[in-house]
Amino acid sequence: MLKSSRIAILIGLVGFLTACVNDPEEIALLERPPTAQIEVAQGVRIIYSDSAKVRVIIEAPTMHNYVDPAKPKQEFPDGVLVTFFDEMQDTSSILSAYWGQYDKRENQVIVRDSVVWQSMDNRMLETEELIWEQRDERIHTNKFVVVTQPDAIIHGYGLEAPQDFSRARIKQVTGRVPINQAPQ
Repeated sequence: MLKSSRIAILIGLVGFLTACVNDPEEIALLERPPTAQIEVAQGVRIIYSDSAKVRVIIEAPTMHNYVDPAKPKQEFPDGVLVTFFDEMQDTSSILSAYWGQYDKRENQVIVRDSVVWQSMDNRMLETEELIWEQRDERIHTNKFVVVTQPDAIIHGYGLEAPQDFSRARIKQVTGRVPINQAPQ
């Protein structure tokens, strides 16, 4: 009788241990961090104003708004077009890029992929990445840049400028091509 009860306990123990096997896929789901909540908007137009005057209009085909409190950001995966206005409500410059992101916590805007900024006074900047530090009111990049002005085209690496591009400085100039103007 003692021997049969030991066998029964052993069989029960083996059955119990084999029944407690965890499915690896279920474990992976538990270990995976929760996905960030994303709000998706189509045909976006955001208007920023100051003292009842429009300063900036942002337009994008798609916007992903990440509502995670630890990393709140807005991403424009299908491109972005930004129009800047002066005090008289006239367009002062236009910025376009194939990708953009606004990091709310860092107060930083990053645009990438075929970035073009063009002013209404015939100045243009072309680069692959441009970063706007809102706190410092400064724009910069370490990427290759082409700056076109009425009198010259300047090539180089890296750029620093105030947000209005009034005193843009190219860190490493690699070439300057004068533009001949026709006599008037």
